[in-house]
Amino acid sequence: MWFYGQLVLCHNNESTGRVTAKLAGRSGFQFTQLMLNANQYTERSFRGHPRGLIIYGITTGVPTYSAETNTNFTKETMQPAVAPEDVSNVSRTETSPTRNTTYNGPNVTDSSVIKQCPLIPPNLAGPLVVNKTPPELSVIEVKFTDVKPGGKGSPSNCKPRYKVAIIIPYRDRPQHLQTLLYNLHPMLLKQQIDYQIFIVEQEGNGPFNRAMLMNVGYVEALKEKIFDCFIFHDVDLLPEDDRNLYTCPEQPRHMSVAVDKFKYRLPYADLFGGVSAMSRGQFRLVNGFSNMFWGWGGEDDDMANRIKAKGLHISRYPPNIARYKMLSHRKEKANPRRYEYLKTGKKRFATDGLTNLKYDLIDKKKYKLYTWLLVKLTPPQPS
Repeated sequence: MWFYGQLVLCHNNESTGRVTAKLAGRSGFQFTQLMLNANQYTERSFRGHPRGLIIYGITTGVPTYSAETNTNFTKETMQPAVAPEDVSNVSRTETSPTRNTTYNGPNVTDSSVIKQCPLIPPNLAGPLVVNKTPPELSVIEVKFTDVKPGGKGSPSNCKPRYKVAIIIPYRDRPQHLQTLLYNLHPMLLKQQIDYQIFIVEQEGNGPFNRAMLMNVGYVEALKEKIFDCFIFHDVDLLPEDDRNLYTCPEQPRHMSVAVDKFKYRLPYADLFGGVSAMSRGQFRLVNGFSNMFWGWGGEDDDMANRIKAKGLHISRYPPNIARYKMLSHRKEKANPRRYEYLKTGKKRFATDGLTNLKYDLIDKKKYKLYTWLLVKLTPPQPS
């Protein structure tokens, strides 16, 4: 049985219960072999390699949906359409979308001179010092000179391999947002990706719809650039290790595997909440998140069901890398019908999500550290 990962190829010896893992070195031709127990990902297992071991789930033989899929995306495809990526009946006020799929490094006239960034970013440190008491926002803005207006960052000395949109659903958490931005931007810059952070804020005081805001973020981000990868990120989770790459693998990735609040243990196998990564094609394939979950709970489990229904599976980094600290906060009121919606969700996968998303874009601004979207959500009609 073979495991496939972004940087490793692992072989499971069923007779010994051991896994041989091959990791590409910096040169791309040298390999380091490690042995580990296939059933336990402990920190001790990975201490011998400076970059940590990256493992994904078993390849099932189903089609994969890479970032390169469907690159012929144009303004016309944002009409009521066949593909779930296209959103119908969306009321919004916005500027004309910009379509720029070519990366040009700063102050370089001949883009062919720029080499592609390495698969493994060279300046990763591993465990990070998480700062829960950041300076004032104005101080952060001055300090982060490499971050461009709109919360954009990209390497200056190589061509990034990934275009990544960070989607953060938000309402009334200014201190949490400030803390996340202070910890997140430096890590993303070290990972040498072309990224942009989108804060999608829900207008009003009604029940919070996290999933619907993430659908809005996906749609609005694609007006800025044809992103390859989407990271859906809770505002209260701070990454603890820069080897937890904010990129998209062949399968949807659950990134917040080990959270301090849960004693760095995964609560249950199908968990897909907190921080997750999906490629553009994968998110379109599953029709995005359900729009039915108003209030706390249920939307992530529904997404896990959508992923499995399309023949995909949830992949994860080992818990010594996919670690986060959670900021304390008041819990949102639970959705009393979440279990009912989960039970009947399969009937709505094709009709509930990107295909029936309705919202008004009230305001949009590009601040130094992020792109801010204020939206009014329209509850979907029962299907």
